[in-house]
Amino acid sequence: MAAQNRHFEWQYLDLMQQIWTQGHERSDRTGVGTRSVFGASMRFDLAGDAIPLLTTKRIYWKAAAREMLWFLTGDTNIRPLVAQGVHIWTDWPLDAYRRASGEDIDRDAFEAQIIADEGFALRWGDLGPVYGKQWVDWPVYEPLDDGSGHFRRRSQGINQIAELVESLRHEPGSRRHILEGWNVAELDQMALPPCHKTYQFFAADGRLTCLLYQRSCDMALGVPFNIFSAALLTRMLAQQCDLQPSELIWNGGDVHLYLNHADLVETQLARTPQGNPRLVIHRRPPSVFDYAIDDFEVLDYAPQAHISAPVAV
Repeated sequence: MAAQNRHFEWQYLDLMQQIWTQGHERSDRTGVGTRSVFGASMRFDLAGDAIPLLTTKRIYWKAAAREMLWFLTGDTNIRPLVAQGVHIWTDWPLDAYRRASGEDIDRDAFEAQIIADEGFALRWGDLGPVYGKQWVDWPVYEPLDDGSGHFRRRSQGINQIAELVESLRHEPGSRRHILEGWNVAELDQMALPPCHKTYQFFAADGRLTCLLYQRSCDMALGVPFNIFSAALLTRMLAQQCDLQPSELIWNGGDVHLYLNHADLVETQLARTPQGNPRLVIHRRPPSVFDYAIDDFEVLDYAPQAHISAPVAV
């Protein structure tokens, strides 16, 4: 089949097949074990409202979109996510609470307490300075004027997202359209260091392309969300900067499948991609920080059944 006529999802399935059959079997931080390859790439066309939303299993795209909107607020507490029924970050604070308290609380009860008790949420729901904090409030330290050689943290850090929008609008030819999440000084304070860590944008001929480097890539559960989210962010930035979305280029470092995901992998690889989902943005808000979930609609999406699998924490 000619490459240009091949369904966009085959590159994902081909990579999944490669990892599962040829990947290196390795131990990992979670203790679950993985099969991994190092260095992989996929490219997704974003023209004509196209969106890389997998069809061989259901992807809950609204959860990914709500997460992206949460990132853009700079918030690092799971409370606003769980209040919207988004559970994708709960496992890390839940695990920390179980270890600290010795209480074998289930996820539903933990989330209910996060919502009901603001003090509990402040204590146990915060993830540390993860993605959104680095994106909109990268810390800046200034020397004290007392000659002591000490520094203080500026009350407002660097808003990388706002600066990115300004640079795309006013210096589209720049090679510095970069959004970075890997703040070495704060990694040990994060519940999980950023996996999708570096975004670079390229504006040319009125079109916007995103290149994402992801250091750690959970191919079964994480990557389907990550490619949708990166494409969504690209679409939002393009709209705000009077550009047309062009392409998402995804580069993965350690690309892996967990050994306990065998049922998911084998089920998904037996399916055939179908359909071409589209994402419509119904409104152009005043800024990239003002989008709401109702601004987004996915059309022509008829995925095959959801495939469940455990998250490795």
